[in-house]
Amino acid sequence: MEPDLFTAAAEERQEKDPTASPLAVRMRPRTLDEVVGQQHLLKPGSPLRRLVGEGAGGPAGPASVILWGPPGTGKTTLAYVVSKATNKRFVELSAITAGVKEVRAVIDGARRATGGFGKETVLFLDEIHRFSKAQQDSLLPAVENRWVTLIAATTENPYFSVISPLLSRSLLLTLEPLTDDDIRGLIHRALTDDRGLGGAVTLPEDTEAHLLRIAGGDARRALTALEAAAGAALDKGETEIGLRTLEETVDRAAVKYDRDGDQHYDVASALIKSIRGSDVDAALHYLARMIEAGEDPRFIARRLMISASEDIGLADPHALPIAVAAAQAVAMIGFPEAALTLSHATIALALAPKSNAATTAIGAALDDVRKGLAGPVPPHLRDGHYKGAAKLGHAQGYVYPHDLPEGIAGQQYAPDALKDREYYTPTRHGAEARYADAVEWTRKHLGRRRP
Repeated sequence: MEPDLFTAAAEERQEKDPTASPLAVRMRPRTLDEVVGQQHLLKPGSPLRRLVGEGAGGPAGPASVILWGPPGTGKTTLAYVVSKATNKRFVELSAITAGVKEVRAVIDGARRATGGFGKETVLFLDEIHRFSKAQQDSLLPAVENRWVTLIAATTENPYFSVISPLLSRSLLLTLEPLTDDDIRGLIHRALTDDRGLGGAVTLPEDTEAHLLRIAGGDARRALTALEAAAGAALDKGETEIGLRTLEETVDRAAVKYDRDGDQHYDVASALIKSIRGSDVDAALHYLARMIEAGEDPRFIARRLMISASEDIGLADPHALPIAVAAAQAVAMIGFPEAALTLSHATIALALAPKSNAATTAIGAALDDVRKGLAGPVPPHLRDGHYKGAAKLGHAQGYVYPHDLPEGIAGQQYAPDALKDREYYTPTRHGAEARYADAVEWTRKHLGRRRP
């Protein structure tokens, strides 16, 4: 039996009994106008709208589309809408479980359906980045000969995970993470639409806020949790989904945390102060609260980068690279995996030796500058790379440190008003002990004396 017959049977069953399918399936958009979010892809005249036949000239576009975006942003939905709008068979495969044999079977079925029934096929291939090069190569004949309209989905950068021949024959569409407002609109539609819960239950504000945090920008996760909580409430004879019911259903307590209010700043402050105090367990607790509350992982990563310089500095020169690497990884992978990266960095920073010497050094230097303690640059340090500089005495008498055996020249570098100022006072914590020795040695050879 062809896969499209299974699809047709499932749709017929859903029409007879709407509750037979999960809420996320029942609320799947039927047209592009019902799609939540991704407005940058849905503008009039966009490639996606031309693909479904909107606009002048009717259906047009490539035989392959690659949808790149985080989980739950609508990749499967868009593929389904394209098949419905173009009246094509919809066949779905997952690269996790399917192989070349399954792909060839679908392609053969598509050719028979086109030749025997005049029905073209949309092949939706999820997680295409999990296919090997040879497996992806098996798709090329079907794409080149337009035996199927291939819509492939990936959560990884397709330039790294999809073979060049397939990528060059495809329209690449980047999906953006759904916002809380996007998810909220979807929840409200599911609560009231006859395809969804049809007004059987209501959702108070505090429960909705927790549901949005649970969703984490994933529409499918939001609808799955909503359906479970609605069922639990109705089983109790309640028509309102209380916060306690949602907590019990999804087994996740609501964290008191307002991303725009005091808790946001209080918990972030507690995280940094726990790292500063070297309490790794407390730091992980506050990190977990921020993650569970749906805090932007990029905000957390930025705070960790600041902490690496503010509280650790040269006591552990590796702290800042670790924090920067964590921030880059977070930007690439997002939640939930980003929690591991943030944990990695938080533990490293909390257990690192601490020094605020770099912080106090720049603070003292800025304070002097703001007080007007600057003065002219010593003449021998001024730029001498222009005609007439020598007549002005610029760059005259400058000693090139690399010409000296010890690589350091005992000459004045600071302006006269600051020649005896010492801003950097290193600790002897961790690796900074080496810098403390270096500072003592260099100041001695520079002929500097403490005031």
